[in-house]
Amino acid sequence: MEQISETFTVDLRRLTVLRELRRRGTLARTAEALHLTPSAVSQQIAALAREAGVPLTERDGRGVRLTGQARVLLAHADLIAAQLERARADLAAYGEGGRGSVTIGCFSSGILGLLPGALSALAVRLPHVRVDVVEAEPPDLFTALDAGQVDVAVAVDFAAAPPHTDRRYTRTDLFTDVLDLAVPAGHRLAGLDRVALRDLATDAWIVGDARSCCGAVARSVCAAAGFTPDIRHAVNDWGALAALVEAGQGVALIPRLVQPLYAHRRLALLPTEGAAPSRNVFVAVRAGSERDPVLAAVRDQLRAAADLVS
Repeated sequence: MEQISETFTVDLRRLTVLRELRRRGTLARTAEALHLTPSAVSQQIAALAREAGVPLTERDGRGVRLTGQARVLLAHADLIAAQLERARADLAAYGEGGRGSVTIGCFSSGILGLLPGALSALAVRLPHVRVDVVEAEPPDLFTALDAGQVDVAVAVDFAAAPPHTDRRYTRTDLFTDVLDLAVPAGHRLAGLDRVALRDLATDAWIVGDARSCCGAVARSVCAAAGFTPDIRHAVNDWGALAALVEAGQGVALIPRLVQPLYAHRRLALLPTEGAAPSRNVFVAVRAGSERDPVLAAVRDQLRAAADLVS
């Protein structure tokens, strides 16, 4: 490896690849996330290593792992990315942020229960700003945020989401969304005021995919109650899930955020005994971009909408 030059420079796009490798852990997963081939990812990392003059990966069995130098470079990469976002925000603020476009990435129940109110308010507040919405969850949501494909991420805290200490993002907690048990109207427990989760250990369950936020939360909640749910149906669509519960096909956990949409269904929604199952909903932007007037307005309206639903 060459000695580090006093005037060395690095390609910011290659830094993005290295940041994604840190998140995904393998060349194959990084390539899939960035829509590249593993060979292309390897070439980008190798080129970045030549630019920096230090090794960035080392063999780890059949895969690779980041070197100490790579972690040092990534710490600076996060600061560089944040500073560039601050520059962009300052330029937007100079023009008063009254025009342009913004893309919000959000999980499905957030789109159903949170975004409509926020978008309606934004249309009045910023009539010349185009707002697009895409459905996404971590980790793909934050890959899109890093790449600039999404400007605002609305997400739920779970294993695939970045930790609170991740300085690549400026985040704001919006509200705590409680989940209630949904059982068919004729279920043996339907008339109770509160139900212990463990009382449903022998029931059939309807749960989202394990990689989704609610699928992950439901599994962890049941595990904490001391049982593994018998999952008969894996459903990510809330309307389909409620319909299956109504049809007597199983029980489920439904967040209060979307419950008003299914008030017409013949099912019972029951609070749980003890600490209520819940999920933390937050909004995040790239660190440094929080001063952008359009993004600031989006975050303000999301907070206002959250106050109405929490």
